[in-house]
Amino acid sequence: MQLRDIIAEVSNMFYKDDHWIVMTFWNSLFIAFFLLPLGINLPSPFFIASIVFGVGMIFKFQKKFVLEKSVLLFPAYFVILTLGLIYSADFASGLDLVQRSISLLVFPIIFMFVKEDAATVRRLFDFLLIGLIVSFFVNVSFATNRLVSYVFENESVDGFFSLIEIVLHEWKYFFIGSAFSRSVNSNYISIYILLVLSYYLKNELRSRMQFLVIVLLFLYLFLLSSIAAYLILAVMSILLIFDIVDKGKKYTMIIVFIMGTFLFLNNPRISGFYSQIKNYSAIVDDGVTASEKSRLLAWKASVMLIEKAPLMGYGTGDGNDVLFKKYKELGYFHNHKNRYNSHNQFLQTYLQIGFIGCGILVSIFVLLCLRMRRSRNEFSVFLILFVSLLFESMLVRFNGIVFFSIIIPLLLKRRSILSSRIIRN
Repeated sequence: MQLRDIIAEVSNMFYKDDHWIVMTFWNSLFIAFFLLPLGINLPSPFFIASIVFGVGMIFKFQKKFVLEKSVLLFPAYFVILTLGLIYSADFASGLDLVQRSISLLVFPIIFMFVKEDAATVRRLFDFLLIGLIVSFFVNVSFATNRLVSYVFENESVDGFFSLIEIVLHEWKYFFIGSAFSRSVNSNYISIYILLVLSYYLKNELRSRMQFLVIVLLFLYLFLLSSIAAYLILAVMSILLIFDIVDKGKKYTMIIVFIMGTFLFLNNPRISGFYSQIKNYSAIVDDGVTASEKSRLLAWKASVMLIEKAPLMGYGTGDGNDVLFKKYKELGYFHNHKNRYNSHNQFLQTYLQIGFIGCGILVSIFVLLCLRMRRSRNEFSVFLILFVSLLFESMLVRFNGIVFFSIIIPLLLKRRSILSSRIIRN
């Protein structure tokens, strides 16, 4: 394929043949989804542009408003988050979070005015897929460069076989987990991969290119080493196997699943998981505390704080501050030094705005589960989104907030194209 053909193919992916405001809204979203796996701050200007032009679409055109009561839970969450500023001692931090969360108010309302079509929504996933592929090769190149620099600076290298031995021993410190994905949290990229896989794994592989893309995504997932992602992938695989009618194919997939499980469990980070997590509270000031151990300590400290303020929480701006103080009080010095949040959005929300805010967040996912229980395919998508919030506080960073304020409202809509056309296909 010539360069001209590639440019034409990419150009055809963008939104065209409409008013320039509508085109800018959708194309800004496309570019933002492409940039999501490439950098934590790169998509922000395009998400902001899509918010601005989305509001412009509402006022510029006579759009038919379709009330979606379930989608209004997002603006309700934003209102409670804003009210949490009233009893926040750290007002500046709380206001900063409220400003980052404005998409929770705006995007659900925009999608009640804007009727998306199947082709347009599909392109969101297409751009996200391309971004994942590009980010994989970017991460591979940077990790390779760091490994090569380390090897050639190592004074113990003495000949070819010595070099190979060092590479085989040290590669995992450059190609696994957060060391591999430095620009974007590895758990975030794992969620993007799982959502893309949830689409592709429900269709027959009709070309070698599709097969290679799926192999690459599985390799990427393996190197990112996210415990939550592995758990979700295992459940997704089991759900997909149950959907296979032919017994011969089902037995084959069971064997493949078992072999894949052994492969993923032999990941250098996962294989040491049990030894790292065992007696998790015994050593808390270790400078190399495992991320899983840190997460458990964060959950424990969060629950202890929630028990003391079960109704109102501690305020939008003070949730993290009280948690950091609790780390120090309990002797969780690694968590305190790194200023870890709750690593669980439900606990994080409860700390910030109490029972009502957490209740709204839980209600969103209860309704999502009810909407998506119609098939195992849809339920696997619900699982990805729900479990990701159990392991990460995703509604504290702008990109995580915007991503959820777009995807979940599209799924909650009563006549959801994203649900019926894209995911169930």
